[in-house]
Amino acid sequence: MNRRNFLGTVGTAGAAALVASVGTQAAAESMKSVADGTFQGRSNHVTTGSVSIYKEGEVYIVELGDDFVLDGGPDPRVGFGKAGEYLGAEGYLGALQSLNGKQRYAVPKVWDVSAYDEVFIWCDVAGVPLGVASLK
Repeated sequence: MNRRNFLGTVGTAGAAALVASVGTQAAAESMKSVADGTFQGRSNHVTTGSVSIYKEGEVYIVELGDDFVLDGGPDPRVGFGKAGEYLGAEGYLGALQSLNGKQRYAVPKVWDVSAYDEVFIWCDVAGVPLGVASLK
């Protein structure tokens, strides 16, 4: 490989990296969270990790972070709460998909996410919280 080929290769790779970086930055900017929180266990359960609410187009998404962990429990559900109270059907987002890791839940378009200040991991069978994250 001569010097001209080497510089041409470096220039092309650098341009590709710049385009990838700009694309990643634009995607991250369009995915800024509108609220964030950290789970704390309840009812003698260990629940840890982050939660964020993002807006994607016209839809809000509740996303449990890669660091989310729940130690278990029958029939865990994800839902909104306000002032320490789980809202039940009014705030129900869905069954917990996994005891750990990233998972996403779409918020119905007719809901005003600013009306909620907590995300709950709720045990419907026992009627108790397994974890709660205050949103900021």
